[in-house]
Amino acid sequence: MESPYTYSSIRNLTQPGGRNSLKFSLRTVLGMLLIAPLAQLSVAENQPKVAVDTSEVLFTVLTAMNACGYDQELGVSDPLRSQVRADLAKTLQDSPEAKEATSAMCQYYDEHRQPDSSKTLAQYTSLALFLNGPQLTPKVKEAELPPDARALIGVLPLLQAFYEKAGLHAIWQRNYPAYSALTNRYHEPLSRMLFETEIYLKLASAGYLGSQFVVYLDPMGAPGQTNARNYGANYYVVISPGTSSVLKLEQIRHTYLHYLLDPMALKYPATMKRLEPLLTTVKTAPLDESFKSDVSLLLTECFIRAIEARTGTAAKQPEAQREKLIQAAVAQGFVLTRYFYETLVQFEKDPQGLRNAYGDLVSNIDVHKEQKRAAQVQFASAADPELLHLSSPAQGKLLVTAEQRLSVGDSGTAQKLAQQALDEKAEDPGRALFILAQVATMNRDMQGARTYFQRALEVAQEPKVVAWSHIYLGRIFDLQAERDAAIDQYRAALTAGASLPEAKAAAERGIQQPYEPPSHPQ
Repeated sequence: MESPYTYSSIRNLTQPGGRNSLKFSLRTVLGMLLIAPLAQLSVAENQPKVAVDTSEVLFTVLTAMNACGYDQELGVSDPLRSQVRADLAKTLQDSPEAKEATSAMCQYYDEHRQPDSSKTLAQYTSLALFLNGPQLTPKVKEAELPPDARALIGVLPLLQAFYEKAGLHAIWQRNYPAYSALTNRYHEPLSRMLFETEIYLKLASAGYLGSQFVVYLDPMGAPGQTNARNYGANYYVVISPGTSSVLKLEQIRHTYLHYLLDPMALKYPATMKRLEPLLTTVKTAPLDESFKSDVSLLLTECFIRAIEARTGTAAKQPEAQREKLIQAAVAQGFVLTRYFYETLVQFEKDPQGLRNAYGDLVSNIDVHKEQKRAAQVQFASAADPELLHLSSPAQGKLLVTAEQRLSVGDSGTAQKLAQQALDEKAEDPGRALFILAQVATMNRDMQGARTYFQRALEVAQEPKVVAWSHIYLGRIFDLQAERDAAIDQYRAALTAGASLPEAKAAAERGIQQPYEPPSHPQ
């Protein structure tokens, strides 16, 4: 963000007018120059993130499942899965304490195992995504966990004992080079797919402030199963590579399209309200109930299916085959898929990117016409299971919505929702104060941001909030030429963010040299 204060305006503010006048003017100018880059603090390291990564927490949870008899698709898994299992078996053989801890954990696992092993994997994946490492403690209050993860809360002390007694950290470290090799192997095809998706949609940049899209690779699960999750503004895909070198790019792209399109729908609440009568047309469709109660979810899923019919492997198919994809989507209840498919034909010829075109695309939907078209549909008896689990907690909706509004630049609404959550004392006060601090940075309110970050540190439990609050405070101190205080904050961030690679890297950079706002072209 370019500073609104040019050299000429600074020079005019410091024209001769007495010593006191000059002193006041310089202080004023300094404040202006400091506040201008403050709005970039959250942007600097909180830019949209797209990453292929591994996770020790996910490794721990999935390895625990394997120790308790989870063998789904073991024969077609990456050889690393068998290697880790053999490594763990040797440890258990040599340590009675480790064997005892494993037995206690597996008793819980057996008592809570789902008849369908794929559902068991999905449940433990949800839990893993909400745990801090290496302590294996929840990132949020128990009541704010997704329902499937909350049902497993009793396993945590047993899992923690297993992690410690079985030496899981040492096993993770020994196998980490092989895990890194996995991410390196799949980085290029994944990057190519994401790039092609952005090119098709004509998006100059992907994602939104405060959002991230992460693909986790871990061979300890079943290769045939993909788990995708949306928590607030963040999207995760968990995949277990198998003996085949082919990554499930179609499933990843589906979630990535949600990551790109979900926030766009939030920017047009009036349009979504106008489209709500369409929900009555899908009451008898075999859709998940979430699509029948939220028109923005229904619209986005239809849009995604239309994009999928025109891109990827479908783009190479004859038109008759793509027509079958559209018919199948509509028959399942995604009644706007044909509208978006037809609209995309014109969009492809237009130089305008999706962010600029989106408003017209959704505003031009003729509700009466689409109702009539949907009334003629003979719905199928079943629908494909939705890949992405919109696992918003039963509580915490104010802060989830506040984060979503902040991600699309609506700082006013984000501020109101975060303040409401803080006033009602029903949700995580640390997260609420952190959001208010981010709003203050967007409003160039340095003192307000500093106060909110400090208040967040007094009550926050989530490592991400603690670590980034310290980092942002360190940057504020750097901008105010208080280098010693800044270094103290960066060191505190290193401790709090030990398991957060991005926070750790940012803190280390802060210790090495004072923070400087990113430069932007004139």
